[in-house]
Amino acid sequence: MDTENILEIIKRSDKNRGAIIAILEEIQATYTYLPEAALRLVAEETGHSLTDIYGVATFYKAFSLKPRGKHCISVCLGTACHVRGAQAIVDEFKYELKIAPGGTTPDNEISLETVNCLGACALGPTVVADGHYFPHVTKGEVREIIARTKEEMEKINTETDDRIFRLPLSCPLCKASLMDPDHPLDGHPSVRIDVSANGRKNPLRLSSLYGSGAVAMEDPVPLNQVSPLFCPHCDEELPSFSICPECGSPMAALLVRAGCAWEICTRRGCRGHLLNLNQINLS
Repeated sequence: MDTENILEIIKRSDKNRGAIIAILEEIQATYTYLPEAALRLVAEETGHSLTDIYGVATFYKAFSLKPRGKHCISVCLGTACHVRGAQAIVDEFKYELKIAPGGTTPDNEISLETVNCLGACALGPTVVADGHYFPHVTKGEVREIIARTKEEMEKINTETDDRIFRLPLSCPLCKASLMDPDHPLDGHPSVRIDVSANGRKNPLRLSSLYGSGAVAMEDPVPLNQVSPLFCPHCDEELPSFSICPECGSPMAALLVRAGCAWEICTRRGCRGHLLNLNQINLS
């Protein structure tokens, strides 16, 4: 582990609790996992206890305490995907990669994992490779997904790649558009909503690319705090129809089209989300 590199990552943060996730994300992006020495250094430099840092590292499924491959492939085994044959998809990945879920190929290229839900039940069986969603996967597509993961994921063109899609979102209550072209994220108009923090409502902007975790906020919300989200137009709280599959917190619904919603977790730091294409009552 390069101690100077870790110190530089920490130095770029403001060292408050809300910055811990960003620090750990950058460390994991560098080393593919979170080394124990790195967690101890983060605790020492930020003034938080090692127990606190370790709690964050183990609470969120995106973090790993053991080395992972350069690329990560996740196969959903949630109920909706399972009944559509997801186990056969897992078995095909095991055959092609010669590893079991939780393992990494000998060349450290790919780690394979299974998850209980990827938040895209209507698209199952669903596979996510390096953050990019593959919907309605068949056994015959597994080898292609592996090849594209190894060769092309670092050269994704968000304008042309059909695994990445942008959602135009609006308020489910007043139906006003939530798209904000003046503050783009991931090269596209962001999604503007408001979040309650420090006794007042502050702008929160999300990437409109489904699957992206990019966010921007003017006044950070404390890590792990569950905060209601509001429409900036009608000032009403966004409704909740389900519980986050990642952490169990309420999810807030954004309107995609009549009766369909993109639901996002209201807990700060959790990136749980799902695309609900079923007809739901938003009235």
